[in-house]
Amino acid sequence: MTPTHTPLDRLVAVIRRVGAETVDSEDARLQKTLLVGASLMFILAGLLWGGIYIAFDEPLAGAVPLSYAAVSLFSILLFGLTHHYRLFRVSQLLLILILPFLLQLALGGFVNSSAAILWSLICPFGALLIGQRHHAPWWFLAFLGLVIVSGLIQPDMHPTNNLPPWLVTIFFVANIGTVSAVAFILLHYFVGQESRFLGLLRLEQEKSERLLQNVLPKEIAAILKDKDETIAEHYDSVSILFADIADFTALSDELSPTEMVDLLNEVFSRFDSLVTKYSLEKIRTIGDNYMVVSGAPRPRPDHARLLARLALEMHAYVEEYQRNGRRLNFHIGIGSGPVRSGPVRSGDQRRDWPPEIPLRCLGRRSQYGQPYGKSQGVPGKIQITQDTYELLKDACICVPRGTVLVKGKGEMETWFLEGIKAGHE
Repeated sequence: MTPTHTPLDRLVAVIRRVGAETVDSEDARLQKTLLVGASLMFILAGLLWGGIYIAFDEPLAGAVPLSYAAVSLFSILLFGLTHHYRLFRVSQLLLILILPFLLQLALGGFVNSSAAILWSLICPFGALLIGQRHHAPWWFLAFLGLVIVSGLIQPDMHPTNNLPPWLVTIFFVANIGTVSAVAFILLHYFVGQESRFLGLLRLEQEKSERLLQNVLPKEIAAILKDKDETIAEHYDSVSILFADIADFTALSDELSPTEMVDLLNEVFSRFDSLVTKYSLEKIRTIGDNYMVVSGAPRPRPDHARLLARLALEMHAYVEEYQRNGRRLNFHIGIGSGPVRSGPVRSGDQRRDWPPEIPLRCLGRRSQYGQPYGKSQGVPGKIQITQDTYELLKDACICVPRGTVLVKGKGEMETWFLEGIKAGHE
């Protein structure tokens, strides 16, 4: 459904384009929009006020707001052409500060001008909203200075002008009401935009937190978010599962990139649901590699058994999986042992919970992927290390495979995990 744009929406859209640049931040766009919009409102007020003063035979007083309207309109056009925001901003603040003071002089003081000096108050107020917050106190002091000067010269002002008393009263109402309305409109628009920005910021923060929790265990994510400190944890016994697709390179050559992504997304989404089912932690998914840890960061005595159940369900799913007549084979392996893990800093940058850390520290016999990776793994089988076998032998069906030669480790004893023993389901 096409959204309906009101005339006000279209006007704001036009104002936003005046002096806008592609490199502008949202805050800069907001400031420029506020200043151009306020200047246009003041131009309309200047034309109206100037016309009335001239109509009641006060040409000098009428020339002041009309001059403001002309100069301000020229500055907007110049800003639209040159995009010199600083010059535009300073010129507008000076105009709205000085010209009401001159108008008050032309009409004969506070009462005769219906407190026209009130318009100058918009100068420091506007400075707060349009990127001059650190200068706003000085603009306010300048406003107070003009008020004091007005008070000092008031006795020397001519006591009357050509405006009838009823019109002076109307101008009192108009000056106070218009200045208040302009201030309210600017503040309302600014607060509304700021609220929108804060809402967008909260959405981005929620996305970042969800992403962080997808990558890291929630306990680690909470610490990293709230504290800037080194995290190093030691776990006496954990188990880690590694799985990858057999003949992945050949499969990649046969499938298009889109087909491969769809396949991995379907399979790994199922793996994710199983990991959630057993309350385990996925370490990473990169390419066809899928890794899960049990027993960290939440220690638990049954870490190996839970991971064994996960591996068996993953294996059963893969055995039944078919897509366009295509079947998959996975290498799946489990290793167990002590681990020391935590985020690693590179210079001043923190790197998130790298999977290499827990795997490389995983005991003496089960270095990253080696006892059960592509070179030693058997497609369609779940291979486990001796440490894992010792934890599973009473509850699981494990068949000896024999020894495998692991680079840098020598010969290692391994088993195949084939099921859960009766009475331990």
